[in-house]
Amino acid sequence: MPAENNNVNQTKTRKKLGEILIERGVINEDTLRQALIDQKVTSQRLGEILIERGWATAEKINLALAQQMEIETVNLTDYVIEPQVLAFVREEEARKFKLLPLFRTGNVLSLAMVNPNDVFAIDQLQRLTGMKIKSFLAPEADISWAIEQYYRKAETVEQIIASINAEKLAKGEREEETNILRLANLLITEAVHDKASDIHVEPEKDTVNIRYRIDGILHKRFVLPKFLQSAITSRIKIMANLDISEKRLPQDGRIRMRIESKEIDFRVSTCPTVYGENTVLRILDKSGLTLGLEALGFPQKDLERFKGMFTSAYGIILVTGPTGSGKTTTLYSVLQKLNRENVNVMTVEDPVEYQFHGMRQVQVNPTIGLNFASALRSFLRQDPNIVMVGEIRDLETAEIAVQAALTGHLVLSTLHTNDAPTAFTRLVDMGVEPFLVSSSLLGVLAQRLLRKVCDKCREEYAPTPEIIRALRCEELASPKVKFSRAKGCKVCSNTGYRGRIGIYELLSNSRKIQDSVLKKASANEIRMMAKQEGMTTLRDAAIEKLFAGITTVEEVFRVTQEVVV
Repeated sequence: MPAENNNVNQTKTRKKLGEILIERGVINEDTLRQALIDQKVTSQRLGEILIERGWATAEKINLALAQQMEIETVNLTDYVIEPQVLAFVREEEARKFKLLPLFRTGNVLSLAMVNPNDVFAIDQLQRLTGMKIKSFLAPEADISWAIEQYYRKAETVEQIIASINAEKLAKGEREEETNILRLANLLITEAVHDKASDIHVEPEKDTVNIRYRIDGILHKRFVLPKFLQSAITSRIKIMANLDISEKRLPQDGRIRMRIESKEIDFRVSTCPTVYGENTVLRILDKSGLTLGLEALGFPQKDLERFKGMFTSAYGIILVTGPTGSGKTTTLYSVLQKLNRENVNVMTVEDPVEYQFHGMRQVQVNPTIGLNFASALRSFLRQDPNIVMVGEIRDLETAEIAVQAALTGHLVLSTLHTNDAPTAFTRLVDMGVEPFLVSSSLLGVLAQRLLRKVCDKCREEYAPTPEIIRALRCEELASPKVKFSRAKGCKVCSNTGYRGRIGIYELLSNSRKIQDSVLKKASANEIRMMAKQEGMTTLRDAAIEKLFAGITTVEEVFRVTQEVVV
């Protein structure tokens, strides 16, 4: 855990860590007050308390500390590190202290560090290198990525596969079982290094494909020989405590692994196919979970309107979008702001992906009759203030959610619709009375995730008139406008994209919208009215990111569809 002051001789008055965190929007005054109360009892550092309670990430604490200590930050993708500089720090020290040597100037060695205030690490490296240390701040994910790029000399997946003897494996010899364990671990760690969200182990007629979902897109990474299929599937099932003898029915389980000092959960699902069991691992890396509405990319006007919705004491707020569009992250970010000592927050999820301090979280279990509706009905007898329902899938769940909202509870949930206006008509189509929908729904947020073009290899170009017409954005075009094109480089694994950003369509339930719902207006009519009241559509939000050089034309068309009204 980072120290909060490593320079007692500095006389300049610094802002306190809590003040900086409030200014940066990481916490609010209520959270700081509670953390300071806890500090009197535990004697822990403030940063440690905030991280343990799930109120702030270590990265955000370190950024605030860097601001407090006036430490510079660096972007590691801007550096090419010389081998002779890398040799000053062994891989063991780099991983242990989460740092990377950048360059040498005379007798000064500059380091990128997750925690530039780590006095112990700095002192030890000064002794080992015989040089003075200058520290810079870099995100942990970037340092981990750079360590893998520069230090990795370990065996590859291909090398392990080549070393496995099919006959010995069939006989169950210990040496080959160990090789399978190494192979499974390497496939998983490679996916984590590549910042994948899912690992797919897919049997084909003669091979087994390994695909990683990175930034929402599946990429084939490895092809395993068919004789490894049963062994690799069984190894994953053993790790997830599943029944390796049951190959005819789907199974679900979890794996917890420590990778580079991080505890990472994996949600495992197997499903029988004609070529054998298909296995998918969802990677749940809490350290990489970016919570906080300010960090999600909301335009300022929509952010203020959205905050205004969930400051209401009761009503329903829906977040809509397809699987993998970031709905859960948005809901968790809202709950993080609302989760205080004086409120009771209860959630029912399928599954509980991340666990948070101070919330009562329930995972559905259909085999015993614990579904969204039954859990939600039980919640109403548990004196909640705020309820989060993973998804409204049926009329029963929808009616109980409406009942909860109308009896003084704030209800958050998700719905699978293509845009915000359709959420109103979807509830009515489910069987909820229009007057209940219009009176209980506070608003709807539709969202998508756009891939960001890689900063290292992006190319600028002037869009053609045909592109501008296809986007229907003639009013924004000018001879000076430049769009970005995805090219591909080592940093982005030749995809041309690195990371994603959210785009949002926020619809507030105004008096006019309520009247339209009561009259059973169509989604198109509601959309037209919402646009007149200032709603930015998903397509318009994507075009804003395009003109800002953040994404590409191809991404705009892939992720959004234009609805003509």
